[in-house]
Amino acid sequence: MRIVFAGTPEVAVPSLQALIDSPSHEVVGVITRPDAVSGRGRKVMRSPVGLLADEHSLEVITPRRLSEPEVDDVLRRWAPDCGAVVAYGGLVPPGLLDLPQHGWINLHFSVLPAWRGAAPVQAAIAAGDEVTGASTFRLEKGLDTGPVFGVLTETIRPTDTSGDILARLADAGSGLLLSTLDGLAAGELAPEPQPTTGVSHAPKIDVDDAKVRWDLPAHIIDRLIRAYTPAPGPWTSLDEARIKVGPVSVVASTDDPGLPEAVAGGALAPGVLAVTKKAVFVGTGSQPVTLGTVQPPGKKPMPAADWARGARLTDGTVLG
Repeated sequence: MRIVFAGTPEVAVPSLQALIDSPSHEVVGVITRPDAVSGRGRKVMRSPVGLLADEHSLEVITPRRLSEPEVDDVLRRWAPDCGAVVAYGGLVPPGLLDLPQHGWINLHFSVLPAWRGAAPVQAAIAAGDEVTGASTFRLEKGLDTGPVFGVLTETIRPTDTSGDILARLADAGSGLLLSTLDGLAAGELAPEPQPTTGVSHAPKIDVDDAKVRWDLPAHIIDRLIRAYTPAPGPWTSLDEARIKVGPVSVVASTDDPGLPEAVAGGALAPGVLAVTKKAVFVGTGSQPVTLGTVQPPGKKPMPAADWARGARLTDGTVLG
């Protein structure tokens, strides 16, 4: 089939590569988000999908919105049989939904109807789900409500971040998307309506949402930090400085005789630090946690103990 591909970030790259490599399909054009300022150097960067498309000399358009009239003109010139969407970052307007013969097939990183929306993997980790997955479905006017072609599942491990899971789902999902398009081309696959029960929503997460609330229970803090790693990036504050933090370890028992005095017995208040030569503990709404990596402003991530030593932090310092 003639395929138009819409995608933007790194997680969409395996799917585009799979379609480029497929002998059954031809990628006739790529839609990605406009070049944007990124990185510590604040340089204008092409999206990962755009870079891959350029490597293969594919025609690329970067509209700010798919409702722009020029998009309709280009799509009609490309004459796709089907559109494939993976983490594009914009809505396909109703006027374009029926333009390809087989519509638009979206690879979504959840087992629908769970976690419809922009941040399904982050929502699954934050909720404490043990299993997530990916679904291919046909786009319609509703948000992630269309009928489903195929599903795969993926276990959420105790230390998984959203970046870990998305990397695995990006690879496995590329195969699911390809098999869905193969089935459509062969006329052997029909979608099934989503169940009306089990619906949940995963709205977009912004930087303010990723601020760590140390008054929450430790297991919730652990989930939220893993959910927001690497994006949008969990953070806390020290005085006026914003400090990025990596995944934490929950202290299993405050009765451990090897713990420092400030931590033993569970008396460490939320946000308060206990500092040793090898570890930095933070109080929470339940048991303390041990900080993993810390990234102060303008510096690279470093072990929490190195950060505390360099900043000359002592017991009783308060985060947040």
